[in-house]
Amino acid sequence: MADTVADFVLKRLNEWGVRRIYGYPGDGINGLVAALGRDRLIDFVQARHEEEAAFMACAHAKWTGEVGLCMATSGPGAIHLLNGLYDARLDHQPVLAIIGQQARAALGGDYQQEVDLPSLFKDVARDYVQTCMVPAQARHLIDRGMRIAMARRMPTALIFPNDVQEEKAVETPPREHGTIHSGVGFSAPCTLPGEADLLRAAEVLNAGKKVAILAGAGALGAAEELVQTADVLGAGVAKALLGKAVLPDDLPYVTGQIGLLGTEPTDWMMRHCDTLLMVGSRFPYSEFLPKEGKARGVQIDIDPSMESIRFPMEVNLVGDAAATLRALLPHLEPRQNRRWREDIERRVARWWAGAEKRAHKKADPINPERLFWEASRQMPDGAIISADSGTAANWFARAIKVRAGMKASLSGTLATMCPAVPYSTAAKFCHPDRVAVGFIGDGAMQMLGINGLITIAKFWREWSDPRLVIAVLNNNDLNQVTWELRAMGSSPRVPETQEVPPFDYAAYAQALGLQGIRVTAPDQITPAWEAAFAADRPVVIDALTDPDVVTLPPHVTLSQARSFASAMAQGDPDAGGVLWQTFKRIT
Repeated sequence: MADTVADFVLKRLNEWGVRRIYGYPGDGINGLVAALGRDRLIDFVQARHEEEAAFMACAHAKWTGEVGLCMATSGPGAIHLLNGLYDARLDHQPVLAIIGQQARAALGGDYQQEVDLPSLFKDVARDYVQTCMVPAQARHLIDRGMRIAMARRMPTALIFPNDVQEEKAVETPPREHGTIHSGVGFSAPCTLPGEADLLRAAEVLNAGKKVAILAGAGALGAAEELVQTADVLGAGVAKALLGKAVLPDDLPYVTGQIGLLGTEPTDWMMRHCDTLLMVGSRFPYSEFLPKEGKARGVQIDIDPSMESIRFPMEVNLVGDAAATLRALLPHLEPRQNRRWREDIERRVARWWAGAEKRAHKKADPINPERLFWEASRQMPDGAIISADSGTAANWFARAIKVRAGMKASLSGTLATMCPAVPYSTAAKFCHPDRVAVGFIGDGAMQMLGINGLITIAKFWREWSDPRLVIAVLNNNDLNQVTWELRAMGSSPRVPETQEVPPFDYAAYAQALGLQGIRVTAPDQITPAWEAAFAADRPVVIDALTDPDVVTLPPHVTLSQARSFASAMAQGDPDAGGVLWQTFKRIT
């Protein structure tokens, strides 16, 4: 049988280094599905839902640095991809979506499952969304879709009508006017600021007596340079949530996370520093950065359009984080007075001692912070950690101590529910010899997570190390929203919107052939993690956590305190437990 366009698409993707596609079949991509069965060039990971497939593609990009591929049929399947693709868009991850469409002759005829896909994807894949109308287009569409995703670190989307997929491939377009002759291959440029800008930045940093560094996802891969810079400047290093794995938390001057989910040492450092160096971060909440006029600023970012949008920087350095820091270091003057660094280190040590103490405070039945604290203590070297949005992200930020060699991520900018299970599953496909751990609330678990467990059950025997642990915060509450109502909405908990139906996640895992461990008391937490990390298959830890345990921000504002008091005064149904747990955490 002569190669079809679908066969050629897979071969071309393979030439680009693609070895795996996450997706779900449908008649809009029958040609591509048939080619997958014929060619065996690329593995197809059948997700339970297209949204899961898109999350897995985003996670693939995060865990490997490669382009993540997802595939869906026309109409409804394509629509389901959007949330995961927006996760990639907002976290700047290279993902290529391959999407089916109805036959060309039917388009514009109000045909079944006909959706205006270019319009649907024009925002999330705005850098490149194209439809293959003739076989000769396939080559340059694949080439440009892959190259643009890599170059701009954004999702791209290619739409293939089902009749085009089955036409005879045109591997080499005719050499004539109106044709495109593209090639495979991408080399990332090394962007560096000019020497004059480096000298200006060094002047600002050398003048500072109290330097604070904020590192984000753009600094991943620049650990050595960050350590050297912090040592020379006598600075502390805070981390945006997507940059949690930039530096290990056992370094004494790493102050941890910034923002609502941040730590007291970071908050103190930002309020008292006289100089801010921001490296690879677009952290959005300016109220947690130094006040304008109180500190001078230098920012390093690969994208000039993202400079000085969170804080008015004195010097903006456009460049790769590691390379720019290497170029900057020879111009920096070592600090002789280390008092600022010593103050930071004392506060960091007190913070972690306090975190351990808070994790062991009693709750009914389980303190959720202790679940994370014990996981962190036992986590194997090289673990890949994911967290869902909600209170799982809060405890992930504060109680997990990332060590060198670990990876950690979540939906940072979109902050959507549901990625933890797909992220953890993708981690096992990308790194089958490493342990993956995902933390998720019961709301997100019921929304998509329990379906994702079926994907895990289907594939786990293929992984060289089968250990994958999903820890569920089972508190029968959409807990993050509940606390947002209290702290920002001046409203008590609204049970009809917040209650999550009871579900036995451990029993469900057992029914799938996985291991399920239900944790109902504090003394069961440590044995549960020991068993999970020693298991011969994926494990679900179903932990009955106390929804009344509050995650206090590093400092409580007057408006937050008033909102909380108002919520309690209006008769919050859980006021007794909430007030008691809040009292325990501030004493």
